[in-house]
Amino acid sequence: MAAAQIIRRRRAVPWRDRQGRLSWLKIAVLAGCVAPGVVLAYRLGMGEAGAKPVTEAIHVTGLWTLRFLLVSLALSPARLVFDWPRAPLVRRIVGVTACCYALAHLSLYVVDQNGRLLTVASEIVHRFYLTIGFVALLGLVALAATSTDAATRRMGKGWKRLHRWAYAIAALGLLHYFIQSKANVGEPIVFAGLFLWLMLWRALPARWAGALWVLPLLALAAALLAGGVEFTWYSLATGINAARVLAAEAALRFGVRPAQWVAVSGAAILALAILRRALGAGLRWHAPPSKLGVRRI
Repeated sequence: MAAAQIIRRRRAVPWRDRQGRLSWLKIAVLAGCVAPGVVLAYRLGMGEAGAKPVTEAIHVTGLWTLRFLLVSLALSPARLVFDWPRAPLVRRIVGVTACCYALAHLSLYVVDQNGRLLTVASEIVHRFYLTIGFVALLGLVALAATSTDAATRRMGKGWKRLHRWAYAIAALGLLHYFIQSKANVGEPIVFAGLFLWLMLWRALPARWAGALWVLPLLALAAALLAGGVEFTWYSLATGINAARVLAAEAALRFGVRPAQWVAVSGAAILALAILRRALGAGLRWHAPPSKLGVRRI
């Protein structure tokens, strides 16, 4: 009994595996999760965050919230696409990290408002993009609070239903980013395209989830949808000529456009999958999805 309790206590530490042993994968992921915050703190401390350091910090923490949230959603595809069975082991770390950056994002906004909580509350209620951002934050807090073994056992099937809301939370976060960005939506378009890639993968039949031939189709579809999102956004939310923006997507003389970045990202996923399979021949490449324990949350 004492040994079992020791293992449970060790397992609760984020840098140990389920057997209570040090996990170098988890240590590396934890370091990667903390690094953006350390860099931001250094920039703030050294006065390198621009003329409006708090505004810059708000922007950076918001960006990393979305990045880590998308990475957490990408770990399920990574398990099959890259035949990486250990990918889901770090999903909890990455997801909780996204929540931490979101809380920092809100806290910095409170600082920017000189700590006037009533003003902050009023802004959240009356500004739509702040309202949806706050709703997304509440969702992230709910997911983080239930990201424990005890919560998983206690909630049963309800845990999986709750954590499926991560996709809706990501969509709200992206909408918050779009509205806040106004006319400069290049990076939000890229994020949206990657999110659409993940949603398209999630819609695949289980038997196709790890197939290489699906990846170029996903890349093409996500890029086209990203272009459609860009056209729709400029048509409905700005006074910019959306047709010219869409035409620029097909021309390289204006630089790499957001939808093109999505296509490049999809191509990179395909290339990495091919390389991984070439280097890892015999390491469960031919195991069917059912044997790999497909779990889409």
